[in-house]
Amino acid sequence: MSAAASGAVALDGRRVLLIVSGGIAAYKSLELIRLLTGAGTGVRCVLTDAGGQFVTPLSLQALSGEPVHTTLWSLTDESEMGHIALSRSADLVVVCPASADILARMAHGLASDLATTLLLATDTPVLVAPAMNVRMWQHPATQANLATLRARGITVVGPDDGVMACNEFGPGRLAEPPVILAAIAALLAREPVPQDLAGRHALVTAGPTHEPIDPVRYLANRSSGRQGYAIAGALAARGARVTLVSGPVNLDPSPGTTRIAVETAQEMLAACEAAMPADIAVLTAAVADWRVDVPAASKLKKQPGRSPAPLALTLNPDILATLSRPGPSRPKLVVGFAAETDDLLSNAVAKRAAKGCDWIVANDVGQPLDGSPGIMGGTHNEVQLITAAGAEAWPHLDKHEVAARLAARIAAFITGDRSETHA
Repeated sequence: MSAAASGAVALDGRRVLLIVSGGIAAYKSLELIRLLTGAGTGVRCVLTDAGGQFVTPLSLQALSGEPVHTTLWSLTDESEMGHIALSRSADLVVVCPASADILARMAHGLASDLATTLLLATDTPVLVAPAMNVRMWQHPATQANLATLRARGITVVGPDDGVMACNEFGPGRLAEPPVILAAIAALLAREPVPQDLAGRHALVTAGPTHEPIDPVRYLANRSSGRQGYAIAGALAARGARVTLVSGPVNLDPSPGTTRIAVETAQEMLAACEAAMPADIAVLTAAVADWRVDVPAASKLKKQPGRSPAPLALTLNPDILATLSRPGPSRPKLVVGFAAETDDLLSNAVAKRAAKGCDWIVANDVGQPLDGSPGIMGGTHNEVQLITAAGAEAWPHLDKHEVAARLAARIAAFITGDRSETHA
């Protein structure tokens, strides 16, 4: 069955409770309703006070064909249905757009209006599609709230990178309605995550390394660590015991993972070797290729009229090649990552051969993605899986979806289920 067909089957006859919170992106909820009802899904809407500043109850009702709920204090609604029944009357609760405010109230268990009361009362799966200003999205409070919600099993779709209504650029733009629709279909069709990696140990590296130049400066790259953290969480969700060796990032690890924080490539290699033995190694970290041979003991000062002294660099240890070497402690499966700006396939294939790893996940960080400037650190990825069997292109996906797909392929390889893997 095709993905489109399976999505249609998942949506036909199902019921979605759509919560529309505040933000200019609220107008896109109208398109989402149209897509859902067109796929045979029943939609009931809850409109918050802030959401009502951008779309009207009449618009939501016209598209959904159902009354729109706006207040906790409606005597008619409470006598006929009640907010508890409303929260449990759907197969899925969707918050779109999910503002920073409603995410914070969800994370802290507040019940100050109809939307947050039913979210606290529901035992139905919940999906949120965040949309907000880039600085609000990147704020540590928002990221901590998202980590809390993900740890509770809430599915997060997006946001995308792009130009905002406030004319700023970056992550925070609402995912497009067809992408949200696909995530809803996948969630409604999803069976419980199999525990096929129970009893296995997985080592995951993530984030950048910081190589000191002097006490206040360092060499690094733009890696956010999101993909590695998502993969660690996906492997843990399948029952693996996960050791996450992380460079400096502003992320919280998923439940079931043990994080070891490091800064330099040498520290990362030492932590990886100490974590052995492992059945699986997924090395997503963007390790600096070079380090300063002798970092300065004090801050380097500018000298008027004089050029800066050249930095003497030396090669860092090759963590992927080291862990891929044959021997009794080599993991059964070693997966490397290749972030390239040109000649993606040829460079990735050559890297797999040179390092001796089993798989390479390659992504082109030189190409714009969703209007982004084409640099590392976004919320989505478009990758190719390079194995002994060849290259397999994966579509543009949220990094958590990439992680779930990779974890499923890893589990199939480890358990020997060849019906689920081409590698």
